[in-house]
Amino acid sequence: MENKVKYRLDQNINFAYQSSPAIKNIFDEAGLKPGDIQSIADLEKVPVTSKDKMVELQNSNPPFGGFLAIHIDNLQHVFLSPGPLYEPSSGDSAAIDSIGEVLSIAGFGTGDIVLNAFGYHLIPTGLLVDQELRKIGATVIPAGVGNAELQIKILRDLKVTGYVGTPSWLMTLLEKIPKTNQDLSAALFLQKVLVSAEPLPPSMREVFTREFGLQVINAYGTAELGFLAVNIDGSMPMQLLGSSIIEVVDPDTGLKVNPGDVGEVVATVFNKTYPLIRLGTGDLAMNVDPRPGESQQEERAIILVGRSGEAVKVRGMLVHPNQLRYSVGQVPGIERFQAIVSRPNNRDSLMLKVVLSASDQDPEPIQEMVIQMVKSYCRVNVDQIIFVNREQIGPDEPIILDQRSWD
Repeated sequence: MENKVKYRLDQNINFAYQSSPAIKNIFDEAGLKPGDIQSIADLEKVPVTSKDKMVELQNSNPPFGGFLAIHIDNLQHVFLSPGPLYEPSSGDSAAIDSIGEVLSIAGFGTGDIVLNAFGYHLIPTGLLVDQELRKIGATVIPAGVGNAELQIKILRDLKVTGYVGTPSWLMTLLEKIPKTNQDLSAALFLQKVLVSAEPLPPSMREVFTREFGLQVINAYGTAELGFLAVNIDGSMPMQLLGSSIIEVVDPDTGLKVNPGDVGEVVATVFNKTYPLIRLGTGDLAMNVDPRPGESQQEERAIILVGRSGEAVKVRGMLVHPNQLRYSVGQVPGIERFQAIVSRPNNRDSLMLKVVLSASDQDPEPIQEMVIQMVKSYCRVNVDQIIFVNREQIGPDEPIILDQRSWD
C-alpha cells in the first residue's frame, strides 16, 4: 500500500510542479525540486500552506491563486467555500473518491432513498455526495437545510431509508416529529445515517442510536479535501482514510508530532485539477498510531480537539480548551474550572482553578483525579490546583487564560 501511495505521490508532485504555478513557487522558495520528495516522510520538507495563505494567494492572483493545473475551460464546477475560497472541479479527485468510500462504509447502496441535507448552494458537499449516492444506485432527495416540517413529511411519505447531513439538522427533524404513544422509530423507515461538518456529541449520537435505532457513521473532512477520517462506533478516535496523505504536524515547525501528541491536520491530495500539497486544515487532533513507524495510514486515527487558533502551547505541547473540557469532565463533582498559564522563572506553569459541585466534597481525591486525567489526555503536568468559589470563575470566562508575557 505504501509503495502504491508513493507512486501516486511521485506522479502528483511532478505533475503539480510542472502544471501549477503556485506549487512550483512553493517548491522554488523552499529550494526544492520534485526529485527531493522520494518518500512520504520527505513531505516534511515542503512548507505547509494554511487556508489563510490560500485566501491571500487567491486574492493576489485571482481566481485560483495559481493552483489550477488545467485550463479553466475543462472545469465542470467552481465552488465557493468559507474563506472565501474558489474550488475548481473537473469531476475526478481524491475528494470524490473519499465520499464514495465513506458512503460504502455507511452501507448506502441500491434501493436506498436518501435525504441529502448537505448544502447545494456554492459549497461542494451536497452536490458531490448527491453524485456519489446516485452512482451507487441510491435515490436522492436534494433537500439541503430548511423547512423542517416539509422534510419530515418527505421522510414519511417517501419512506426514506438514509440521511446525509449535519447531526444538528437531523436532531432538529427528529425533535419535531409529534410525540405520540407509538414507537417513534416505527413511524420512520430511516436506518442509515452519515453525519459530518459538525461535532457529534456522544449524547446526541445516543439519541440517534438508542431512541431511533439508527446506524450512525460520523465523517471528518473539509470542502477542499473531501472526507479524511471516519468513525463508526461512537468512540473518540476517527480512522484515517487512504484517499489522501494525512499528517498531524506541529503548527510552528510543520514536523510530524509523536503518537499521543496534538498537532494540526495536514493533507496532500491526488488531484490533477487542483493539486494541494500539505494543505493545513486549521484543525487540531491527537495523533493515534498503534504501531509507530510501521503502521499503514488506514491503521492510524485522529482524535479531533478543535481549531488551532484556540489552542495554547504549554511546555511544547498544544493544549486545546476541548481537551481540557474532556479530561476534567472525566472527574465527577466539578461544576466549572479554568486553566491559567503563566511563566514564572522562564518556565511554563499550568494552574487549574476548580469549582466543586458541593461544598462538603473532599477535594483531595478530586485533585488527584484531575491531575491524572489532564496528564493522560493533554500530556502536560498540572503544577497547581486551587479550589475556589463559583463567583471566582464567571460562566463566560475563557477555559484557558494565557497570562504569559514574551517581552
